[in-house]
Amino acid sequence: MTFAANGSSPAPKIDTLANLLNSCASATAGGKACSGLFSATATPGETPENTLDASLNLVRNPAQNVAALYALASSSSAFTPALAKQPSDWTLFINYTGGGMNSPTSLGVDSAGNVWVASSETLSAPNSVVGVASLFSPLGAPLFARGITGSGLGYSFGLAVDTNNNAWITNWPSPWAAGNTLSVFNSSGASVAGSSGYSTGAYTYPNGVAIDTDGSAWVADWGDSELTHLSSSGQELSGSPYSSSQLIDPFVAAIDAGHNVWVSNEGGTTITRVTQDGSQFTSYDCCNDPEGLAIDQSGNVWVANFDGDSISEISSSGAVLSNGGYTSASLVDPDGIAIDGAGTVWISNYRGPSLTELAGSTASAPGTILSPAGGLGSDAGLLEAYALAIDASGNLWVSNKGSNTLTQFIGLSAPVRTPQIGPSVAP
Repeated sequence: MTFAANGSSPAPKIDTLANLLNSCASATAGGKACSGLFSATATPGETPENTLDASLNLVRNPAQNVAALYALASSSSAFTPALAKQPSDWTLFINYTGGGMNSPTSLGVDSAGNVWVASSETLSAPNSVVGVASLFSPLGAPLFARGITGSGLGYSFGLAVDTNNNAWITNWPSPWAAGNTLSVFNSSGASVAGSSGYSTGAYTYPNGVAIDTDGSAWVADWGDSELTHLSSSGQELSGSPYSSSQLIDPFVAAIDAGHNVWVSNEGGTTITRVTQDGSQFTSYDCCNDPEGLAIDQSGNVWVANFDGDSISEISSSGAVLSNGGYTSASLVDPDGIAIDGAGTVWISNYRGPSLTELAGSTASAPGTILSPAGGLGSDAGLLEAYALAIDASGNLWVSNKGSNTLTQFIGLSAPVRTPQIGPSVAP
């Protein structure tokens, strides 16, 4: 494997971790350094007995015993340059550029581990200005140097990957393109939705898109507060868009195990559950400018409250378990939200330079903040972190709208099956 030329990693942090392991492996260090390493990386009921297990525990619990581990690492100087001071945590990350990204927004991971990225701004091309979608390999290399263009792409905010590894991307209009379309691309970069994308639903500023297990797609039409249900081939299953006074600037959609679609209403304080046939709309007052929305393995719905700097939780039956009650100093305009294979909840903070981690619904205390007060990955250079996605290796990917970068946090979360269709599940 070759490190992607478009990637940058924190060499001093990596060297410090190498010194930490070297302090145990070195013959001059003796058993004391090893016992310190194993003790500092122990988890409830398990104390590592070798450096491999210690390393895995450290990656999965990067905020644990940071000071003690840094002190152990300082006893070795085999690798340089090392950190001059203690880090906030031990998260390992790589920042990627290129692939045509321009103010990247939503993400999706396909079954091969490739990462699709939508962009909300335009890309200059020969004799034109065009919308762009990007595709990166599991190692972060752009598979299309300047991205994919045309076929209805505009200002793109929503993205979902189907079981055929096709990326469905919603497009707002722009001065140079009609927009209000849904583009669909296969992994070769070819359009599956014709030269102009799907426009069957007559969308107005379509934002969120979600794929059901039957292959159909739901589009949250932000501009006119409607929902459109499409077949896998782009035919409008709803006959006409579903509308209700309960929908208020629908932002993101997610689908539960019963084929109900849940929508966050950015313009209000509710989320809405809609039955598959569009006959029933049920709203729950739970939130404050809700944006990101995700469904866990138990069917509970987790919502990022952008204006409330908080997270809400609603049960599968609609009981409001937390009305914006999960808070942390690191939650600053939370936007993206994802559930990993263990049910842990991860949040990207649009106005905060870090990630927030919460205990999931099966934990003894759901909603407990597991990350430190300053969040995780504060040294990763996150800037306007818009969305996040988890792959089948447990890597967590974040789009940085403010810096045109894609950040990969190595092994930080529990693996999930990709592409994610319906609630998050382990591989």
